[in-house]
Amino acid sequence: MDTKKAIGTLVQASLLLVVLVLLVFSSLLVLYIKPELFITYEMPWHVPNIKTELPDGRVGDEIKYGHALVTETSKWMGPLAPADKNFTGNNLNCQSCHLEAGTKRGSASWIGVVQRYPQFRGRENKIGTIEERVNGCMERSMDGTALPVDSKEMKAIVAYMNWLGDGIPEDTLDYFKGFAKLELPTEAASPIKGAVVYERECKLCHGESGSGVWKADSSGYQYPPLWGKDTYNHGAGMNRVITAAQFIKGNMPWGVATIDNPKLSDEEAYHVAAYINSFERPLKANTEADFPDRKLKPMSTCPKQMMLSISFEQHKYGPFQPIAKYYQETYDIKKSK
Repeated sequence: MDTKKAIGTLVQASLLLVVLVLLVFSSLLVLYIKPELFITYEMPWHVPNIKTELPDGRVGDEIKYGHALVTETSKWMGPLAPADKNFTGNNLNCQSCHLEAGTKRGSASWIGVVQRYPQFRGRENKIGTIEERVNGCMERSMDGTALPVDSKEMKAIVAYMNWLGDGIPEDTLDYFKGFAKLELPTEAASPIKGAVVYERECKLCHGESGSGVWKADSSGYQYPPLWGKDTYNHGAGMNRVITAAQFIKGNMPWGVATIDNPKLSDEEAYHVAAYINSFERPLKANTEADFPDRKLKPMSTCPKQMMLSISFEQHKYGPFQPIAKYYQETYDIKKSK
């Protein structure tokens, strides 16, 4: 009886060994034929989804609040907010310029922006923080007042921006940076030519008077105003013809143009930017203090900051090639905007 039991145990062990050998052989065969099945891949980096990928707890709540602030700015910290939260002076939202909550390429996307700070800023002529950059927009594009650096609002906005670029590979940072490239026409930007482009491409959304279109529920603008009292002031970057033209080329008409597939030509974007910026808008105080080192200023910056014996009109509308040539020959600085 013991002998039969021993033989049975031996047979079972032999069968188990055969199975193990077959499993090992099969695995080696699969490894040889399809080695990728045995490689663990990390998920490639992607733009995070605000609806499905927020972290839990306080951190997620702060990011969510930051998203609300930049998408419904007027409601949370502008004219539509309680009096103690009136930080912005107009009813624009941050995403009026930084489109799709700062995620759209070609609209000064915030993806990776925190990772680029601190950085030198010529306008202030010093190394600046991301908080100072946010407040630059608050005082210029939003025509308002600076947020306290330690405020709930500032912390939430920076947390949201940081979350957008969390883990972004170094070689991807430039992909989301800045605006569309623009080959500057050699003529001056013409508001008259721009009016034709505006009539054809822009009026439907922004209105004949450039005053934008309010949402049906009165919660803010559906399409923002481009000039007048309720838009960016004359100290904003968008008040420069070249910057505005780059933005327009990569994004407008809304829902049609992208940075990779623009609708307007360089000339059309250039002229319509001149038309938009030919109208009155709020004035920012003390812009003469911008760019203390005058050679660091953009070519199309505000006339109060102009240098050289070049007219008001040329500093505002160009042509810019003679100005670029001056910087190149005098300071060995190559300027494109």
